[in-house]
Amino acid sequence: MSRFFIDLHDGANFVKDTEGFELTDEDAVREKLVRIMSKIAQGFEPVPERQDYLAVVRDETRRVVFRAHLTLDIERVEGA
Repeated sequence: MSRFFIDLHDGANFVKDTEGFELTDEDAVREKLVRIMSKIAQGFEPVPERQDYLAVVRDETRRVVFRAHLTLDIERVEGA
């Protein structure tokens, strides 16, 4: 197993993962990343109209192996 670190940034706050996760392979890393981003999406608030999150996955050598972007963009349609 290898250790991977998932850092999060929401445009204002940066959270650096200093503990990491022991995962078997890149498929397991992708699954963990999707679970984390899904949990973030469930916590989106109705205001503001746009929310952005970036997750960066680093391996034990600090090499970036994945990036995930999550955006909620709500815009009012005139005439609707």
